[in-house]
Amino acid sequence: MTTTETNGSAVAARSFPDGFLWGAATSAYQIEGGALEDGRGPSVWDTFSHTPGKVCRGDTGDIACDFYHRSKKDLDLIKAIGLGAFRFSISWPRVQPAGCGPVNKPGLDFYRSLVEELQSRGIVPCITLYHWDLPQALEDSGGWANRDTAQWFAEYAGIVAEAIGEVGSLWITLNEPQIVTHHGYRLGMDAPGHADNALAAAATHHLLLAHGLAVAALRSVLSAPRIGIALNMDAVRAANREEKKVASVTEAEQNRIFLDPILHGRYPAKARKHMLPPPSLIAAGDMEIVSTPIDFLGINYYQPLYVKLAHPAGLLADEAPIPGRPGVVLCNPKELPRTVAGWLVEPEGLYDLLRSLSAELAPGCKLYVTENGCAANDYVTPEGLVNDIERVEYLYGHLGAAWRAIQDGIPLAGYFCWSLLDNFEWGAGYQKRFGLVFVEFGTQRRIRKRSSYFYESVVKANELGALDLGCSAPPLVAATL
Repeated sequence: MTTTETNGSAVAARSFPDGFLWGAATSAYQIEGGALEDGRGPSVWDTFSHTPGKVCRGDTGDIACDFYHRSKKDLDLIKAIGLGAFRFSISWPRVQPAGCGPVNKPGLDFYRSLVEELQSRGIVPCITLYHWDLPQALEDSGGWANRDTAQWFAEYAGIVAEAIGEVGSLWITLNEPQIVTHHGYRLGMDAPGHADNALAAAATHHLLLAHGLAVAALRSVLSAPRIGIALNMDAVRAANREEKKVASVTEAEQNRIFLDPILHGRYPAKARKHMLPPPSLIAAGDMEIVSTPIDFLGINYYQPLYVKLAHPAGLLADEAPIPGRPGVVLCNPKELPRTVAGWLVEPEGLYDLLRSLSAELAPGCKLYVTENGCAANDYVTPEGLVNDIERVEYLYGHLGAAWRAIQDGIPLAGYFCWSLLDNFEWGAGYQKRFGLVFVEFGTQRRIRKRSSYFYESVVKANELGALDLGCSAPPLVAATL
């Protein structure tokens, strides 16, 4: 451990282990664009975003960050920040336009080339096979509520693995399946826009089955793949001692409905019955497939959830309803800051999650923070700078929590900031900016934000020093990209 100077005082710098993997994360529909190019088929998010009233201001991912045409320059940005890994997702309908059957060669060629470009820059590819963009043709046949979709997904996983080959990648089967089922099938907030408990329960099981089948498919093709899944996890807190039961049910439905089947081969007993697939959907051997051992568990963490029973008189100050959980509300402690998205900022929640999860992992299984970041009201100053101080503070606190976890023996092997670029943020469209790099969507100009220079300093030193909010201006190298 070294020391750094701040305001004349020595502050211990917190060093990360050699080989700790520093990265940034993205997803295909959020950045690629090229929606109608080179044989790509429509996804459920193409359909959903083009449906009036579904996305803020009618935004779509048709162009997004135009990564499909600008990937080499964006990879140069990754290299400039010093990152050792890039997490991206494969667009299933770009590879198989109908979700099954013929393969679209230009789509596979794009991802082959992307991986080669990453390797040439010494950047580890972290490949997510599914980040919400189900081919619309499969949705027309029942989507994730149809058991056949799990089999088609395993076939697709094998196709991608054959095409990309042995490249030392991290492989993530699914990203945040809980959001897919709860928001997409139960509440209708996200694609494909259903509001049906039975469909959501079926989708839950079939996504889990797809994960297990894909793990087997990857291992049948690759000799020594590192395979995991990325789950959105919240630190669920009881608002007071009397609310522990409420918190335990919320935690079961928010976190454990996917975690328990994967790690333990069973659904959580504390989840309400309608949230779980009925026994008739669970075939013999399914849970053994679902709980196939993984090499790592990815955690997407953004905020804690403080929960309590709703007051009979209605919502009180600093309370908010929880969609799909009648009678239970979120309460926001006044002492905790919030992001512009209204999300609570509590780095301790990340530490607590990592600590609790490490106790459940099989020997040798690693943890990665596969997403962590915040939305901010970013803008370009007249001098051409983006001074996103709120994001710098957010990252500093959460990197400190990650460092603490490692000191306590937790097998955390890497951290991916969400996101590399400002992008299409699903139902929020382009209203919310999460990127380390500012995207001026009208021109596609990239401008590195203050946070990217902060992150670069951490990555290149492999340590977290003192936080300097003075933030002397960096050179405007990226402003012309």
